[in-house]
Amino acid sequence: MKKDLRALESYLITYNRLYNMEKKQTAVKWLINEHFGCIENCTPDFRNKIQQALEKEKQQIVKAYGNQLKKSRGVSNYEYWMSGEEYYNETFKSE
Repeated sequence: MKKDLRALESYLITYNRLYNMEKKQTAVKWLINEHFGCIENCTPDFRNKIQQALEKEKQQIVKAYGNQLKKSRGVSNYEYWMSGEEYYNETFKSE
């Protein structure tokens, strides 16, 4: 029974992440969308600078988040580690 509950909870968490949560936007991505509409509307040189800024911003977010022990929400109680890279990908990275 516990195994079934854990599987159901895992499914619901994944479903929520994929279908119900919008990805957040970093400050650099927000600025690009607000000012240019999309990165493709920028000159190649400026696009290169934006890519550098996006990478620096990602590194700052990953470093600030670090590795954290997370607790599950829901029926079963379990803990898991989430790296800064995983946090960034789940929160900001668009597919």
